[in-house]
Amino acid sequence: MPPLLLTNISQLVTLRGPAAPRRGRELGEIAIIQDGAVLCSGGKIVSVGTRRESARDWFLKSAKRKVDEIDCRGGVVLPGFVDSHTHPAFAAPRLVDFEKRIAGATYEEIAREGGGIRSSIDGVRNASRASLATNISQALAEMATQGTTTVEAKSGYGLNMEAEVKSLEAIRAAAQRWPGTVVATLLGAHVVPPEFQSRRKQYLRLICDEMIPAVSRRKLARFVDVFVEQLAFNSDEARKVFATARKHGLGTRAHICQLTPAMVKPLLEFQPASLDHMDYVSDEELPLLAESETVATLVPGANYFLAANRYPAARKLIDAGVAVALATDYNPGTSPTTNMQFVLSLACTQMKMSPAEAISAATINGAHALRLGDRKGSIEPGKDADVAVFGVRDYREIAYWAGSNLCGLTLLQGNVWTADL
Repeated sequence: MPPLLLTNISQLVTLRGPAAPRRGRELGEIAIIQDGAVLCSGGKIVSVGTRRESARDWFLKSAKRKVDEIDCRGGVVLPGFVDSHTHPAFAAPRLVDFEKRIAGATYEEIAREGGGIRSSIDGVRNASRASLATNISQALAEMATQGTTTVEAKSGYGLNMEAEVKSLEAIRAAAQRWPGTVVATLLGAHVVPPEFQSRRKQYLRLICDEMIPAVSRRKLARFVDVFVEQLAFNSDEARKVFATARKHGLGTRAHICQLTPAMVKPLLEFQPASLDHMDYVSDEELPLLAESETVATLVPGANYFLAANRYPAARKLIDAGVAVALATDYNPGTSPTTNMQFVLSLACTQMKMSPAEAISAATINGAHALRLGDRKGSIEPGKDADVAVFGVRDYREIAYWAGSNLCGLTLLQGNVWTADL
């Protein structure tokens, strides 16, 4: 593959800066180059600068082979979105739950009646690995079309040994067919499945004694996740899962404070890469989060789809110095969207983040939420050539035009992906 030169860029949003999650004022500093150009080769970014500087680039002058030039037509270029929280391994949408919620049922009521996460179990258990992989591949293709280049993908709808492993195998199979980057996460601790309702300790042992060791041994996941909530698992149970994950060399992350308050301090001991949702995090714990390397990943798509009367307090988190990321939470029950541009719009309109803060949270901080900040999330020499080109003149338009797909071209580790593919 010949080197690629992206040129004629009105605003090149590089996100260059410190090699750490962005906090406070830094979150809004996105390092824009006017009339920019980006040179990529071998799946990596080689140089970044103005169009005039690119014409004098030593690499171009020394390259003996042809350079493919991509005219960005005065558009805006960003690092590819890093969607650091998704659940793509499912068999079907939850349309019954959707109608019940429209009629007034709450998330908790639907779950108690056998809906919610539990309603996806039979579909995943009965699905073939190939069919799950096809569904995941379709979601990844849609994400790439919308500017996403790195995706965290969880299991969590099988909730037995066979189905959780099958889900992670399907994620791996789909990832091998996609030029972007997929980070797999075991979410066996999503909820307690129906057959273990009266034997939750036994299910916890299954996760710790069988699922995690097997997944680690086969290198099917990089992280282990736990849903910490009244209708799922408590903090003590989460700590057992985290301790087992650490023992087997896997990173940790958690859903927490989505529907009810919970203490995050007991989990911070394990240095989780990310704590997600965080709608009900207490003010008293904000200094602890600010002092940690853990990223708070906010997923406003779930609040939107559940018609929640509150959104995560992004301004309070940012002002306290907490590292904040944004993700879609793509899943069949509470956030059926793959579009990070829509998430940016929600972050600005509902959580009062600035467009610049939202972009940082959806790129470089998302990369840190996956422990990939050294490779992803900014347009800098040496990083992966993950780049998204948008057909607008000003980066603020990406969050402004709600519900649209403004991305015309995406580079996934140097591979060109267009909306026509």
